[in-house]
Amino acid sequence: MKFAVIVFPGSDDVDMYRAIKDELGEEAELVRHDAESLEGYDGILLPGGFSYGDYLRAGALARLSNVMKEVVKAAEAGKPVLGVGNGFQILLEAGLLPGAMKKNESLTFICRPEAIKVQNNQTIFTSLYEEGEVITVPIAHESGNYYCDEETLKRLKENNQIVFTYENNPNGSLEGIAGIINEAGNVLGMMPHPERAVDELIGGTDGLKLFRSIVKHWRETTNVTNA
Repeated sequence: MKFAVIVFPGSDDVDMYRAIKDELGEEAELVRHDAESLEGYDGILLPGGFSYGDYLRAGALARLSNVMKEVVKAAEAGKPVLGVGNGFQILLEAGLLPGAMKKNESLTFICRPEAIKVQNNQTIFTSLYEEGEVITVPIAHESGNYYCDEETLKRLKENNQIVFTYENNPNGSLEGIAGIINEAGNVLGMMPHPERAVDELIGGTDGLKLFRSIVKHWRETTNVTNA
């Protein structure tokens, strides 16, 4: 499986790239924000960081980048699209996921491992987890306080779009939401960083199942057994 890791000015893209290449053992390429095509890639990854220095609003400038037109096309074509941290913020700004991000309730940057619960394991991103499984994944953000209106929250619940929730809600997110998918189920945004939980040497491997789930789905749907 071949992944595109999107690179914006200020992205922390190396962790994502190394997670795919070194730990997952799949193909990955760094793709610049001004790219005009994402043809040939099976999955799209938007990493964390501070794209464009988070000027104006986290993710607001990045979503205007040329490559985002292609990310939208990939999402509409049903390809798996994952946005982590700042990548989640960009997906929200681009309208690929509902809701918005506010500053953490503490108004401080938070960087530490957090326990999150798998609320929905019936997705292409979570099929290798158990429903209700609690995993430990690092967070690193200042604007990770997820918010949406009551109608949107109702739809998220009815459609089982809430994929991850915090056990201890470090940032004040509405109902502890840590990650959501779109209605089609192929776009996931999450504030915790699974790419930083793929090796015991850096604190654990709870994030690796997420990437393996994506590959498993791709192999099953493309009838590929050794790719």
